[in-house]
Amino acid sequence: MGRGSYTAADWSKLKNSRNLSSAKDETEIFRRQSCDPRFDPKFIRVREARDSEDHPESMPIIIGLDVTGSMGYLAEQVAKEALNETMMKLYSTNVVKDPAILFAAYGDAFDAAPLQVTQFESDIRIAEQLLDLWLENHGNGDVALSPLWHFAAKNTALDNYEKRKKKGFLFTIGDAAECRTDVRQLCRAYETVFGEGKAQDVRVVLKEAQEKFEIFHLFLDRNGEKAQNIVNLLPGHTMVIAPSEIAAIPEILISTMQMSLGMDMEDALKQWPELKRPIVQRALKDLKLVDKKKGLVF
Repeated sequence: MGRGSYTAADWSKLKNSRNLSSAKDETEIFRRQSCDPRFDPKFIRVREARDSEDHPESMPIIIGLDVTGSMGYLAEQVAKEALNETMMKLYSTNVVKDPAILFAAYGDAFDAAPLQVTQFESDIRIAEQLLDLWLENHGNGDVALSPLWHFAAKNTALDNYEKRKKKGFLFTIGDAAECRTDVRQLCRAYETVFGEGKAQDVRVVLKEAQEKFEIFHLFLDRNGEKAQNIVNLLPGHTMVIAPSEIAAIPEILISTMQMSLGMDMEDALKQWPELKRPIVQRALKDLKLVDKKKGLVF
């Protein structure tokens, strides 16, 4: 997958056809009442991000959205604004030459659909498939990230990794305070997601996924709490913003990729509007990234 290119004109057409006005809420934007079989991992052997004539150096980027509890506002913001802004800024900053985006919706281990995954795409199909995800809105404050990391490790085929020995990017975004690590509970999620319940220790699954992807988590902090076990799983790769700051998500994601690829924070910040710079800077301040050329951590 991943042919064609994303354009503002295509986005405008899709917005009009789906009636994505600012007045619409998440229940009007995301209309599905169950998981679309196209995005059900039980029916997916592999998601491919391959090079093509249009995109000779494909870069896989997975964006995982928390769809538990009160997270409808995040998906709503992504659908209305953040996706289009992210794509246009990806191209304008040239942070990666040929982005291929896969959206994932992840929930709790006890959800009916703990994980949904779209295709890797490079054109307006990114948005079309995002809008067909199911916002289950269940869960009790915990999330099951392990199935997503497992899928990224085991069920993706990436030319970027196989041909060039380079990693893609995997971002998860949500306000859940904890990540489920109990293997018995995760076995239930694996049974639902993959049709079998052989879950491993979360750290083992994460390490396998990190062979293919630089993995980051963006925590939306509602009450001054810390997503402590996620921080422990992803030290130096966890960022924090307030829910009121989610309009800065495109800049945060792009700056994170740029810094992972060698740009310093000062250069990453100065490309953004002054009002957003403090938000982006606070989000990036705890990142620990390796400069592969200099062998340094910054």
